[in-house]
Amino acid sequence: MRIHLTIMGLLLTLAATAQQDNHFTIDAQLRTRGEYNNGAITPRGDGEKRTLYVNERARLSLGYERKDLQMKASVQHTGVWGQDNIKDKKGRVAMNEAWAKLRFRQHFFAQVGRQQLSYDDERLLGTLDWNVAGNWHDALRLGYEQDNTKAHLIFAFNQNDENLRNGAYNVSAMPYKLMQTVWAHHDFQQIPLSASLLVMNIGRKPANDPGANTKYMQTFGTHLTSNPWQTLDLAASFYVQTGKTFDNKSIAAWMGSLLANYGIDPDWKVWVGYDYLSGNDGRNINQHAFDPLYGTHHRFYGTMDYFTGQLDCGLQDFHLGASTSFVKPLALSLDYHCLLTAEPVKDLSHSLGHELDLQMSMQLLKDVSLSAGYSVMFATETMAAVTNKVNCHKKWQDWLWLSLNVNPRIFSTKF
Repeated sequence: MRIHLTIMGLLLTLAATAQQDNHFTIDAQLRTRGEYNNGAITPRGDGEKRTLYVNERARLSLGYERKDLQMKASVQHTGVWGQDNIKDKKGRVAMNEAWAKLRFRQHFFAQVGRQQLSYDDERLLGTLDWNVAGNWHDALRLGYEQDNTKAHLIFAFNQNDENLRNGAYNVSAMPYKLMQTVWAHHDFQQIPLSASLLVMNIGRKPANDPGANTKYMQTFGTHLTSNPWQTLDLAASFYVQTGKTFDNKSIAAWMGSLLANYGIDPDWKVWVGYDYLSGNDGRNINQHAFDPLYGTHHRFYGTMDYFTGQLDCGLQDFHLGASTSFVKPLALSLDYHCLLTAEPVKDLSHSLGHELDLQMSMQLLKDVSLSAGYSVMFATETMAAVTNKVNCHKKWQDWLWLSLNVNPRIFSTKF
């Protein structure tokens, strides 16, 4: 009997040892954000009043990982306080992530399902975590990753249902019908430089004509980062767009950006940058307005989010800022944006206005943080013309928000 128990114990020990690379996690998030909106997203024009609302995200994520397999399933409920009936039975629950990642031959992987795509500084492909719902894509991603070199291939194909004949594409659900992307990245060892290359082909259809032919747009370019000194970080991006619009115009657009970030000491940083997005020249021959696609736009061109989509007149953004964490655990940052059009608008100046963004954050507990921000826009007559907001340049435009983020890991085990 004792021998049998010993053998059984050895077998259980060997089984546990063989399976100890399994890792299972449960993560939760509750993010509540209240906003006083007196001109964010779009400037406030004649007859428009300020608003006050609270939005919330409740997310639950399950994760599993072992040497050759990783899986994640994440569901979330998003919305604004009070938008549902007190006895509502429908709810607004969506699958934020649902994917499996298979690793094989040491450096290769295949990831399939609903997933977030985050590349480089997230200017063109990002998670958009600021948004209450965030960004996701239903896609297949194939990759190679080894040491300082990475290469990914992404494929997506969208339909609005399992239609058996002449399936229609619902443009309101996803902004594209087809997507193929190639991304490659390399960290150089001999020089302080990291470089990424991106090539993306997007197939789209007009919202009012799902039976129309698919029109394709290509975006390709590079993102470079360098750290020539320990206290100085440099970044630059350049992208070009080609292809056809829905009305068969040729696309010839581009964007470029430069950013320098200098650390004065461990508690103080300053930065200066410039962004340029091309616009249409008014001759209505070709499409020259650059499309920023599916990036985390809240990071760029001012946090009041006036310029998250394609702008007909293009955009220039001269910006500078500073951040400090000398009052622990409080972190503060201040950004200034001088915003201009890339192309002239009628007989008006290029100036769209000036924006100031003040933000603070504080870690209350290891998994609880509090953040807040205040922004103000000094708009011009050109801004009123571009946004079709009459007399917005004569009104005070500001925005205040306060957010509590509770993000604990509820359960974690290895077996």
